[in-house]
Parts: sequence; structure tokens; C-alpha cells
Amino acid sequence: MPLDQPVPAQNREMPRRHRRTEPSGPPEADGEQRPRPAGRRFWATAYALLILLTGTNLPTPLYGDYQERFGFSPLVVTLIFAAYVATLIPSLLVAGPLSDAIGRRRVLLPAVALAALGSVVFALATSTGWLFAARVLQGMALGAASGPLTASLAELEPNGNRRKAALVSTVASVGGLGLGPVLAGLLAQYAPAPHVLPFAVEVVLLVPAAAALVALPATRPAMRWRPRRPEIPVAVRSTFATSGTAGFLAFAVIGLFLTLIPPYVATLANSKNLLLGGATVALMLACSVLAQLVGYGKPARSLELTGLPLLAAGLALLALAGGLSSLTVLFAATVIAGVGQGLAFLGGLTAVSQAAPADRHADVLSSFYVILYLGVGLPVIGVGFVATIVGLLPAVQYFAGAAAVLCTAVLIALARARHRAVVSTPTGPHGPVK
Repeated sequence: MPLDQPVPAQNREMPRRHRRTEPSGPPEADGEQRPRPAGRRFWATAYALLILLTGTNLPTPLYGDYQERFGFSPLVVTLIFAAYVATLIPSLLVAGPLSDAIGRRRVLLPAVALAALGSVVFALATSTGWLFAARVLQGMALGAASGPLTASLAELEPNGNRRKAALVSTVASVGGLGLGPVLAGLLAQYAPAPHVLPFAVEVVLLVPAAAALVALPATRPAMRWRPRRPEIPVAVRSTFATSGTAGFLAFAVIGLFLTLIPPYVATLANSKNLLLGGATVALMLACSVLAQLVGYGKPARSLELTGLPLLAAGLALLALAGGLSSLTVLFAATVIAGVGQGLAFLGGLTAVSQAAPADRHADVLSSFYVILYLGVGLPVIGVGFVATIVGLLPAVQYFAGAAAVLCTAVLIALARARHRAVVSTPTGPHGPVK
């Protein structure tokens, strides 16, 4: 049966494993041949998410060189970053519900084209205005792709396992965040054309991503799209509030590492090596990915309840590292914060994905990503302004302390919510009624 055509209503109601054994149905090739292509589409979609996020983080280790080339202040770096986030969020809000209405492929292919164009603009940059334009294009691309790609992973997982889809989505997302700075730092430090080659490589990597999205099954419109304000279904709001807050804090830490930690590490190490700052970011994100792999299969709330205290501990050590001027303590803080970030992010995304209704899946996930990217952008901009007044070291310490306190507050709220859920669960003679 062609994947582009609708499944008859009677088959749609019946699980696939039962369809295979129906004697009156079509030959078993239909049921037996689908899992393998579906599996390939699943992993190809994960690759597309990884490469898109890699491209948006290539500029991280290059901003210092751009400052010297184009003669702008550190404040302009903050504004370039803000332009990316400010463009990304409206794109998220439009693209999620749009893809629910017209299909994933029609939204994702233009997003990849915008990402490639953003990389080309970076490679051709001759002034500060080009950097703003490139970041706006990257923000539009990632905003349009994040929610639909995450929803596609949940839909394409061969066994319908949303928990596995959430794990792959978070690993691809965090992996792209870490791969971008390392790839750009490595190429810029040790290869020719440091401001061109990283973005040329990204364009090449986007080609198979576009091919993977072309192969996605076409879908008929599920609803008529119309612009609307962000709205979370009532049944999801409680989960969204707690998990969204945890995700905001987790990504605020990522924003700090992507912007202010690389120059801070370079200062402590008394080194201008571009790879060093990128490698520190990659260490934190690698710990996040490993934590997600270890945490796979565990209940969403348990992941959050484990991740938040680790994130708070890592932030406390980060503040201590500044006071001691110790790279050793900083690296310990990086590892612990990375593990906490990974568990909190995976738990939050899993909880929201499982709670989201099928007809609003990409819409809800896009709103969740809005919270995450607000976490990346807003606190760091605030820290940057504070750093211009009191210096980088105190600004990072203030941020770390405040974020650790907020992590603790969210942890308490989650623990209370879990306790209330357990107390209110009706019980029968053989245990809780499910």
C-alpha cells in the first residue's frame, strides 16, 4: 500500500500486529515490509534534527574573531544571540500548528532551505549586519523544524514508543548543541578558511537531511490551520507548567555555557585556543547525552526528580569555581551540571510528549520548545548586561546561585505533586487501581 494514501478506517482501528494475522487481508508483505523503511525514516529524521542544531551552534567559538574583524563590542554579541532567539520563538509558534494542519514535510523542507541559506550568509559575511541576517535565518529554520521534527520522531518510531522517540530527540538536540562548537572550533583552529569552512561543511551535511525529509510519508491535513495565540490543552497544563519550568532552567545552563563559559575557561587557562572553549561546552553536553542514555526507560517524573538536584549541585560548584579560580572545580561542575541537565530535559520532554493529545502533538511540543529557547536566551542576556557592570566572574556566580535556588524550588513542587498523585490514587484489594 502506498504510504501517501490513507489507511482504511477499519484497519486504522486495528493494531498492526493483529492486521498481519488477518486471513482476509492483503498479503503479509504490507505488514512485514513497513517496519524496516519506517525505522530508516526514524533515524534519518533524527539525523536531520542533529544537523540543524549543529549548524545553529557553529558560530559559538567564532564570535571573538568576528569582534576583531568587524570591530563590535561584547554587547553586540548579546544582541546577535538575541536576534536568533527572538526569531526562533515566533517561528516555533507558527510552524508547530501549521505542520499539524498541512503535514510535516511541507514545513520541514523550507526549514532546511533556510538553514542552508543561513550558513551561506555566515560564510559570505563581510560586516556585522551579515551576522544578524544569518542568525535570523537560522532562528527561523530551527523554530520551524524543532516541533515538527520531534513530533515526526514520535510518529515514525516503528513500535509507537514515545519514550524512545523522546530519548532520541533529546540526544539529537543536545548532541547538535555540543557538536556545533566543537566542529567549528576544530576547523577554525586547525583548518584553512576558518570563517567559511565550518559553514560549507554544514551545507554539505544538510543535503542528506533534506533527502530524508523528502522521503517522509505525505499526510492529509488533519485540521484547518489558522493563526492563534499559544494555548496548552487543559489536560496538559499542570504537567507543562512543572516540566516547562524545569526545561527552562536546564536550557538556561546551556545558554550560559554556549556564550559566557568559553571565554571564562580561556581566561582561567590563559589560552586563546578556540577548541578549548568548544570542548568545555561539548563536555557538558556529552555528559547530558550519556545521562539521557542511562536514564532511558525510567519514569519521566523520576528523571526530573533526579536531574534537578544534580543540576543545582553543578551550579553551586560553578559558582565555587569562580571564587577559587579553579579549572578542576569548573570541570567537575561541568560534568555534574551536564548530567543533571540531561535527566531534567529528558524527563520534561517525555512527560509533555506523553501528555500531549495526538491532534495537538506538534503544537504542544513547539510551545515546550518556546520555553526551552526562552531559557537559552533571556537569562544569558541578563547575565551579559550584569557582566558589563560587575564583571564576568560575579555575574556568572550570581546566575549560578539564583538558578540553583530555582532548581530546588521546582524540585519541591514536583515532589509535592507526585505525593498528591500517590495519595489520591484509588486502591483496591490488590494494590493501586490503574
